[in-house]
Amino acid sequence: MIEFKNVRKTFEDGTEAIKGIDLVIPEGELTALIGPSGCGKTTTMKMINKLIVPTDGNIYINGEEIASKNEVELRRNIGYVIQRIGLLPHMTIAENIALIPKLKGWKKEQYEPRVDELLELVGLEPEVYKKRYPLELSGGQQQRVGVIRALAAEPPIILMDEPFSALDPISREQLQDELKTLQQKIHKTIVFVTHDMDEALKIADNIAVMKDGMIEQYGSPDELLTNPANEFVKTFIGEHRMSKGTAAFVVKDVMSKDLTLLKGSAGPIISSGAAISLAAKKLLETNAEFLAVDENGETIGYVTKEDILRAVADKEGSTHAG
Repeated sequence: MIEFKNVRKTFEDGTEAIKGIDLVIPEGELTALIGPSGCGKTTTMKMINKLIVPTDGNIYINGEEIASKNEVELRRNIGYVIQRIGLLPHMTIAENIALIPKLKGWKKEQYEPRVDELLELVGLEPEVYKKRYPLELSGGQQQRVGVIRALAAEPPIILMDEPFSALDPISREQLQDELKTLQQKIHKTIVFVTHDMDEALKIADNIAVMKDGMIEQYGSPDELLTNPANEFVKTFIGEHRMSKGTAAFVVKDVMSKDLTLLKGSAGPIISSGAAISLAAKKLLETNAEFLAVDENGETIGYVTKEDILRAVADKEGSTHAG
């Protein structure tokens, strides 16, 4: 868990970039920082690995205040992915990926299998790609390597600074999908800076909407879509996203009510008022056939993956028809 307590940052020219934020970033989830240019989102992220030092306030990682921590050691335990990719051109792909593990003292028999494993994880065949140099790869392939390089030494935290914004739309969408799939496997604490609301809504578990060095709203994508905190958040999200989103659906809206089909089976439980995105996540995590729907301590139905897919399809169909 990463925690900001009344954190402020004023630069030497007098610019007050961060104006006293409190923020808790949950362990094992992807949190997006989003807002217009100059809102402080990148400054906030860079304070986590001390690339920028706060003027005031405290930042904690798993309850330990980071101000006194050695910068080099701190950064070796935090993965970092940037927009410009940052692969070293004179090193092979394998050498780029193994860089931090080597610095951390890993032996060859430890990091070589790790390189192969990570390349396979993002669909790059090790025997084909690991001996190539960065300039022999496409932009999308290079960014895949940039992502897995940040994972190489198995850091608990990964910072991603607009990592896909320089890519073409197709590559960008593919990498967003891959990141979502990857996160379901690795459950890292990821802080993802973006200026793209569609990207944030697609990949994030939590979103902090920032403006002028302050956090205007912090919550799940569903919470932002269904209950924006103020006019700025509402405008930034966009009416069109709120009207076509599936966030308005809750489990009770899509569940099956024929309790006889449960046949006395005990499955994981979910609240009737939970968003269907939460139900989908729980079904994937538990690999259960269904979730029992609870309302005030009573089972009132059940929901399956098919129920959720049908609801999304119906919603998309009515949106396009309109």
